[in-house]
Amino acid sequence: MHPMLNIAIRAVRKAGDHVIKSLEKPQTIEVANKGTDVVTNIDHEAEAIIIDTIRKSYPDHCIVGAETGNYDGKDKECQWIIDPVDGTKNFVRGYPHFAISVALRMRGRTEVAAVYDPSRNELFTATRGSGAQLNSQRIRASQPRDLTGTTLATGLPYAAKQHAESYMKIQSALFVECDDMRQSGSTALDLCYLAAGRVDGVFKLGQKPWEIAAGELIARESGAICADFTGNTNYMSTGNLVAGNARVVKPLLSKIREHGSDALKK
Repeated sequence: MHPMLNIAIRAVRKAGDHVIKSLEKPQTIEVANKGTDVVTNIDHEAEAIIIDTIRKSYPDHCIVGAETGNYDGKDKECQWIIDPVDGTKNFVRGYPHFAISVALRMRGRTEVAAVYDPSRNELFTATRGSGAQLNSQRIRASQPRDLTGTTLATGLPYAAKQHAESYMKIQSALFVECDDMRQSGSTALDLCYLAAGRVDGVFKLGQKPWEIAAGELIARESGAICADFTGNTNYMSTGNLVAGNARVVKPLLSKIREHGSDALKK
């Protein structure tokens, strides 16, 4: 196993244990608004646990945290991207669908990823070039021939409401062709569920890098394709993502081009 993956796994498990135990005392969870999202004291505490775990082994690495921002280390080639609770709105309501997400990028490429769902004790991991795993068992994305019979994971663009009208048009066009849709509230788990064959495609817009970084590597290592809305691979910067096998991604992109606004097609 990649030594840095070991650290990522240690970090997400420690943080996950803290997050899940906090639900035993919901009165200690403090919720605050964060733009169009919410944040809790547990998010901050979990992120501190992850950062401490990383720094003990790699004190010179750079870190991008969803809550604490950027830490510029001496080693500019290594950057950890952290989301301590992906799905905080679910977490604060006791809805058991959220995850801790950690990825390491080296020289601009994601090398290792770990996404931990503490509610189900499911650990999704990947190392670039070595496949994706769920609880140490190899997983593969589904291979549908087209959108017929597929289940797509998506999410209302609450962080990009200026695109709401375009999103609704695209979603309606896709719904006619697919079998079903899921809006779970966790992009990291959407991508991991794609990797495990639980859904067949993912369609998201307005995402942050820490919501995408770990899950997209796990999805790609399971055999899925990840692209932005133009068909390129700039989803980390645009925040717009489609994923699935080639026969799913192609019609997804086609519907986006047909029904999306000019702003979404850039």
